[in-house]
Amino acid sequence: EDAKLRETELTRLRRGNVGFVFPSFNLIDDINVSENVEVSLLYRGMGGGDRRRRVAAALERVGLSHRARHLPSQLSGGQQQRVAIARALVGEPKLILADEPTGNLDTENGTAVMAMLTEINRAGTTVIMVTHSRVHAAVAARTVKLLDGQVVSETLLAA
Repeated sequence: EDAKLRETELTRLRRGNVGFVFPSFNLIDDINVSENVEVSLLYRGMGGGDRRRRVAAALERVGLSHRARHLPSQLSGGQQQRVAIARALVGEPKLILADEPTGNLDTENGTAVMAMLTEINRAGTTVIMVTHSRVHAAVAARTVKLLDGQVVSETLLAA
């Protein structure tokens, strides 16, 4: 039992080390892009200056600095997903869990999001992505195929 982390410790671990990207973006409609990215930092009790610096850097990284004051409804689907990625990145996580990050995007935006996730991974963040797209799975350095919850194959590409 000593080895089990209490729920508050698990929450702190997730908050400090894991970023999440969802297929439906999960943006808050009535706050702007910058505030959507900042939300996760508020839970950490981070000071305003640090929050603003990190938000600006995350939006720059996903190419959306010029949309910081726009509402999510004023953005395309691809831009909304890039905001979601910025929100996942702003906490400088060690791990990003991406659930069908291209599922609601057209081909062009899906390709752009995959390029962004690849760059994030190359910069040192582990990205675990769930996808039904064979094209997007082929981008990964390692793929694990599941069927009915069981591993049916694993592929590791040479680095």
